[in-house]
Amino acid sequence: MRFPVAACAILFSCAVAFASSAPTPGGPGAETGKPQQKQTETKPIEKLPVRTLGVAETFVMPSGNIGCIYIPPGGTAVYQPADGGPELSCDRIEPKYVRATLGRSGKAVILSNVGDQGCCGGDRTVDYGETWSAGPFTCYSERTGLTCERDDGHSFLLSRARIRAD
Repeated sequence: MRFPVAACAILFSCAVAFASSAPTPGGPGAETGKPQQKQTETKPIEKLPVRTLGVAETFVMPSGNIGCIYIPPGGTAVYQPADGGPELSCDRIEPKYVRATLGRSGKAVILSNVGDQGCCGGDRTVDYGETWSAGPFTCYSERTGLTCERDDGHSFLLSRARIRAD
């Protein structure tokens, strides 16, 4: 006798479970025979801060032999410095193509094997005797070359006759 009572208990449990998942007559899902889904409460998505990208600034020397690009802190839409910027990079064409770069910190770096040679164009010509400045960088244009330095004293010099970085 115990078997039929246990079987009835199992059948009753299954029937209750099936009935609770069945669609309500005339309610959503009744036409398809699919069980109704529970409605979930939606929460607004938290907005992340928008990162503002800067605009690069370019300039050239009157000779057209040296051109520079300044990248502001955070970078631009097409380039972000590895250290987050700011960054100043100047290319010299003659007598041999080289690039001098000053980053946010550390010494200036001279690259003599530059794969993306694209000098020299710019938004502005910095005439001899003039000074250009942005962020922590200041550049001095002279007939003998271009000297650029960061506020902490690290600098580079580019001219036809000389290259120096510190």
